[in-house]
Amino acid sequence: MDEISQKSLDLHYALHGKIEVIARKHVETREDLSLLYTPGVAQPCREIQADYDKSFDLTRRSNLVAVITDGSAVLGLGDIGPAAGMPVMEGKCALFKEFGDVDAIPLCVDTKDVDKLVETIALLSKSFGGINLEDIAAPRCFEVERRLKEICDIPVFHDDQHGTAIVVAAAMLNAIKVTKKQMGQVKIVINGAGAAGIAIGKLLIQMGFGNVVMCDIHGIICEGDEGLNPGQEEISHISNRNHEHGTLADALKGADAFVGVSRPGLVTAEMVGTMNQGIVFPMANPVPEIMPDEAKRGGAAVVGTGRSDFPNQINNVLVFPGVFKGALMVRATDITEGMKIRAAHALADLIPADQLSPEYIIPSVLDKSVAEVVAKAVADEAKEQGIARIR
Repeated sequence: MDEISQKSLDLHYALHGKIEVIARKHVETREDLSLLYTPGVAQPCREIQADYDKSFDLTRRSNLVAVITDGSAVLGLGDIGPAAGMPVMEGKCALFKEFGDVDAIPLCVDTKDVDKLVETIALLSKSFGGINLEDIAAPRCFEVERRLKEICDIPVFHDDQHGTAIVVAAAMLNAIKVTKKQMGQVKIVINGAGAAGIAIGKLLIQMGFGNVVMCDIHGIICEGDEGLNPGQEEISHISNRNHEHGTLADALKGADAFVGVSRPGLVTAEMVGTMNQGIVFPMANPVPEIMPDEAKRGGAAVVGTGRSDFPNQINNVLVFPGVFKGALMVRATDITEGMKIRAAHALADLIPADQLSPEYIIPSVLDKSVAEVVAKAVADEAKEQGIARIR
């Protein structure tokens, strides 16, 4: 066990959990008890019965997110089950509070059956203002999110997909500025065609970066390939414009950018050397597809990873607290593609043009002002799209 793992384990033993419930009004008198609970609490119940929207005004629901997993794709650990996934879900809830002042509850559901998972989450949804899906394996995660968005009247957001896509898009916007590449003329290779990779690809295409080429363990994905899952099939119709075939190494030749959400050690300095002034985002954790010093040795112009021990940490914590904070502020009924794009631009624009450099394309993950900026962008977009219940 390495040092950080041991320290984390010791801390978890000491804390017995990273979050707790705090009463917003202390019960010190009989009147306090009568107002907070029976008999007085009956009146808020009657108000909500008469007007459903008052459930957001008279309870904490307006600032409460459920962080939900089935434990099937936890970090790089894989299918470890719901109970073993709880430390990650608690950690996510702690980050919601620390960075966005959003309250969050971890829920680990013991089923991999899509119908049961969707039904369970839908039945619980009236207790929350938003649903953050977490660490649910592809391709089931696509169906779970799609079905929940159809039946729930609150935002549903699979952070592994969309949080990752937003932060990558923000970093890519600034990396393109630094390298003076032309928006719309960029070739981006994404290695890893699971939930995160597909979501990144879709968002980059929607934002007009250029030609996105998806790769998986078998190499380049092309429209018409056999054996693609539904998510891969869908993105194959809008990516790889030139219908390339071959390996990851083939895809990288002449490419402007690389995004890795796959496995360690898949990219070499020599492969980076074949790129066009390469933007390299190897984001496999804890060991990336190529280490930053190796990427730079190969000629990479800009490098960003998911790690905290190198510049340009591309981490979801820059996104999900602000996205949900903004959605909750205006009681949005959904988190749309427009809101994601607006969030990406807001995050990128936090760094003034005269401060951009190859070592500084994304704000620090510890900058707690980020969530407010992202939240405002998301809230404004929700209002403009007409999906905000508070104008």
